[in-house]
Amino acid sequence: MRAWPVEELKQAEQRVMATVPDGSLMQRAAHAIAQAAVEYIGFGYGAQVLLLVGAGDNGGDALYAGARLARRGMGVRAVLAGGGRVHAAGLAAFRSAGGRVVPAEDVGAAPCDLIVDGLLGIGARGPLRDSLAGLVRAANAASAPILAVDVPSGVDPDTGEVAGAAIRAHLTVCPGTAKIGLLVGAGRIHAGRVVLVPLGLEAELPPPPVAELDDQTVGDLLTVPGPDDDKYTRGVVGVVAGSARYPGAAQLAVGAARLGGVGAVRYAGHAAAAVSTRYPDVLVSETVSGAGRVQAWTVGPGLGDAEQAGAELEVVLASDVPVLVDADGLNLLAGRVERIASRTAPTVLTPHDREFARLFGDVFADRVGSARRAAAESGAVVLLKGYATVIAAPDGRVLVNPTGSPALSTAGSGDVLSGLIGSLLATGVDPFLAAAAGAYLHGLAAHRAAELGPVTAPDLLDALPGVFADLS
Repeated sequence: MRAWPVEELKQAEQRVMATVPDGSLMQRAAHAIAQAAVEYIGFGYGAQVLLLVGAGDNGGDALYAGARLARRGMGVRAVLAGGGRVHAAGLAAFRSAGGRVVPAEDVGAAPCDLIVDGLLGIGARGPLRDSLAGLVRAANAASAPILAVDVPSGVDPDTGEVAGAAIRAHLTVCPGTAKIGLLVGAGRIHAGRVVLVPLGLEAELPPPPVAELDDQTVGDLLTVPGPDDDKYTRGVVGVVAGSARYPGAAQLAVGAARLGGVGAVRYAGHAAAAVSTRYPDVLVSETVSGAGRVQAWTVGPGLGDAEQAGAELEVVLASDVPVLVDADGLNLLAGRVERIASRTAPTVLTPHDREFARLFGDVFADRVGSARRAAAESGAVVLLKGYATVIAAPDGRVLVNPTGSPALSTAGSGDVLSGLIGSLLATGVDPFLAAAAGAYLHGLAAHRAAELGPVTAPDLLDALPGVFADLS
C-alpha cells in the first residue's frame, strides 16, 4: 500500500477529472462502496443500512452508494448532517431508488446491519463540531459495524491524528489511493481494514512518500545459504547487550540475531556466560575490541548506564560497519545526536516514544513527520516504534510497518527486534530496508505466537523460523 499527502491527491484528482465524463469518478467510488457493503454484510436483500451524510463529495459518494443498495432490495436510510447542504444529485438519486431521510435520533435507535460514514472527506482537519461529534459517538456506540468512505470522520487524513470524537470503522473504502493518516497513529486503528478503489490517480502522482512493505518484498530481502557459502560469507553480526543485571536482554538479542540469516554471531559483554550456556554456537568475549571482525553491530539492549557501557558504545560507533542502537544505547546518546551524525557508516536508531523524546524532543501527532525530522537531524535511519511503526531514512523516504500487534507490548520484545535487524544488516540488506523488514518479520512472529496464547519475548524467537520459512 502506498500513500500520498492530501494536497497532492487533490491536484491529481483534478487532472484526472478533466479527462473523464463529469461525475464518473464519484459513480466509480459509489459502486465500490456499495459492493464492499454487500460483501461485508454477507447478504443483500432485506439488509438495513444507515448513511451518515455530510455536505461534501464523501456525502455524495455515500448517497449514490445508498441508491445502489436500495435498488438491491436493502432498506437504506440517511441522516443528512450537512447543516442544510447536501450533494443534490446524490440525494435525488437516493430518494428515487427508495431511500429515506431520517432524523439524527435514528442513529443507534433503529435496527441496522451497517452504518456508512460519509460525514467528512479529506479536506477536514481538527476536532469535529459538536453536532457531528454527537453523531459519531452515537454511531460508535451502536451495535452495527461501520464502513467509512475515504477516511473515518474525525481522523486527520495526513497524520492519523484524532483530536476528539472520531469514527471507529471496521472497514474503510478508499477511492483513489491510501491516505497517509490511514497507515499511522490513531488513524490506523480507526480505519480498520482498508480497501483501495483505483481511479487512475497514481499516473498523475510523484513517487509515494509513504509506503508499506509486503510479503514478497520482504521475502526477496532474506538470504538463503548457497552451496559455496560458509559462515563468514553469509555475514557475521556482533551483539553488545545485557549486563550482570540484565542477562536476559543479551540472550534475547543474540537469539534473534542467530535467526536473521547470518552465518555467525559474536557477543561482547558481561552476560557472556549466560549467552554461551544458552547458545553454544555464539562466539563470546567480554569486550568489543576482543570480539573480532563483524559486518554489523547491534548495541544497547540491557547495557545499563555504567561508564564501561558508554565506552563500549563508543568503540562500536567508531567502527566502519552498520550499527543498530537501541534501548540503553539510545539513552547514552541523549543530548549527543551529533555523535551519530558524524559516523560515515550507516546507523539505525530504534526508539520508542520516550527514548525518541530524550534524543529529538517530543513525538508530534504527525508521527511520519517526527521520524522524518529525526532521520534528517541524525543522518540515521530512525525506526519509531508503535502499533504502526514508522521507519524514516535521512533522504526523506518513509515506510510504515503493517504487521504491528498489541502482542508486542511485552518485556524483551524490543531486544528481539534489535538482534533481528542487526542480523539483516550483516547480511548486506540496505539499512532502511533492513529496519523495515525487521519490524515486518517481528510483527508476523507476534501474530504467529499469539495463535497459541499470551505472547512473551521468547515466544517471538520460537515463531521466527516459521515466519522465515513462509517468506523465503
